[in-house]
Amino acid sequence: MAKDSPLKDKVVLVVDDEPDVLETVEEELDMCLVHKASDYDTALQYLLSYTYDFVILDIMGVNGFELLKNSVSRGFPTIMLTAHALSPESLKKSIKLGAVTFLPKEKMSELSSYLEDVFTGGGKPVWQKLFDRMGGFFNKRFGPDWKEKDKFFKEFEEELKNDLNK
Repeated sequence: MAKDSPLKDKVVLVVDDEPDVLETVEEELDMCLVHKASDYDTALQYLLSYTYDFVILDIMGVNGFELLKNSVSRGFPTIMLTAHALSPESLKKSIKLGAVTFLPKEKMSELSSYLEDVFTGGGKPVWQKLFDRMGGFFNKRFGPDWKEKDKFFKEFEEELKNDLNK
């Protein structure tokens, strides 16, 4: 896979307070150059010192939303990867703060495929693809009517559909 992947030689920062998650992501992205940080301060130094093709952030334990703000302000396509903060509220906050996608840690084995979507989309958000691919998973996790319960998601989905029709 590594030879044919559009992710070959991309520079990625992965931030998570769990060493096994950092190792798993590094293995999943073996075609990339991966920088790893396990805390907020180290991650912030990396963000300020290097240029990244992608940044992958945990939410809990590393102040992921603050790091997301920094990463987005530097223009890095940023993916939120979470287990404990897997909720409609975290998804909404990730969208509002500029993440390009949001992935549950239990789907880490699909990470390179999601990054390829972002890369082939020019680093732009891939929310429609995420909702298409993860809709059933989110419905099981959040309840079948989770999008209807929050006006934000209804409006956001309308925007996505309008963008596709342009």
